[in-house]
Amino acid sequence: MVYIGIDIAKLKHFASVVSSDGKVIVKPFSFENSHQGFMKLLEEIENFQDPLIGLESTGHYAENLIQFLYERNYRIAVINPIQTDSLRDSNIRKTKTDKIDTMLIVQCLMLKKYSLVSSKNIDMIKLRRLSRFRLEMIQQQTRLKTQLTACLDIVFPELACFFKGNLHLKVSYALLEKYSSAKAIRSARIDGLTNLLYNNSHGRYNQEKALQLKKLAKESVALDNPAIELQIQCLIKQLHLYQKQINDIDISIMTLMEIINSPILTIPGVGYTLGAMIISEIDNIKKFSNPSKLLAFAGLDPVVKQSGNFQSESLKISKRGSTYLRYAIYRVAFLIIYNNETFHNYYLDKRSQGKNHRVALGHVCNKLVRIIFKILTDDIPFNLS
Repeated sequence: MVYIGIDIAKLKHFASVVSSDGKVIVKPFSFENSHQGFMKLLEEIENFQDPLIGLESTGHYAENLIQFLYERNYRIAVINPIQTDSLRDSNIRKTKTDKIDTMLIVQCLMLKKYSLVSSKNIDMIKLRRLSRFRLEMIQQQTRLKTQLTACLDIVFPELACFFKGNLHLKVSYALLEKYSSAKAIRSARIDGLTNLLYNNSHGRYNQEKALQLKKLAKESVALDNPAIELQIQCLIKQLHLYQKQINDIDISIMTLMEIINSPILTIPGVGYTLGAMIISEIDNIKKFSNPSKLLAFAGLDPVVKQSGNFQSESLKISKRGSTYLRYAIYRVAFLIIYNNETFHNYYLDKRSQGKNHRVALGHVCNKLVRIIFKILTDDIPFNLS
């Protein structure tokens, strides 16, 4: 067996080749994160029969190299950085350099502390990229909505009441695209205003509603500010674009989720997007030997504060590990208490013990993680009535 350890960086990687008896066959060498660099790596390793290539799972810098090697039928092992850190700490000098790290990675390979990359892992990389990007798009969209609300507080503060507190509807966006202030609505023809509201609300807003809106605009305390009207029109266009892009991402996520066919979708309240975020952040459930380790990876494990005879009565979660996984589990926990009787009763039981909503939801998250661990480990559907 020949082991190849690769230390990943942004611009330049380091690799070394070691035999199964620990003899260094190829001393650590550098190669660039480019096609030319990847070809240099192939030249160095192409004469070795069925080598095992190891690298750390340190962010996105390794994704290109993993796919490049996987497409050429190399066996690739991904190593948790915690494993290499523990080996480094066990050394007396605890030295960290790119060249030394390649040898630590080889040691992890020899100790079999890794998980092999499969076609499913490649799909997971794509899914994780899409899921994280989707969440970022949602957050940016939310910021735009906040800006839009702030603008309307100046040029038509009463409009929110007309739409019952929800300005972010198809009908309200259509209205603001054409009439971006109380002044513009006051000047609008009633027939044109009626048609616009009616056609964009499936008939819920008729001529009577149009007349109410006109009256509201005439009595408004709004300021006349053309600059803000222009800002509103730009914000509406950006919001439409964001929504279209999010829809495109959703289609790509759904396609990958149908290929992967994970039992995560059988959990009540879990759709394609939340399910994709959960399984892509976990990646390989076999990395976790028990539910507690998965709980810690999500940063949902409690932080115990104890000193001498003192022990804190209130425990906070660590919030380490994957922020995205923690977000998705919280979202599913919130949904599942309304979609599953067992979880609903469990939540109510915690509330009856005097725990507030947030603490009770934390207990639901804990229970949910154990369920997720079980169904992903055994590849079985959710079955908890």
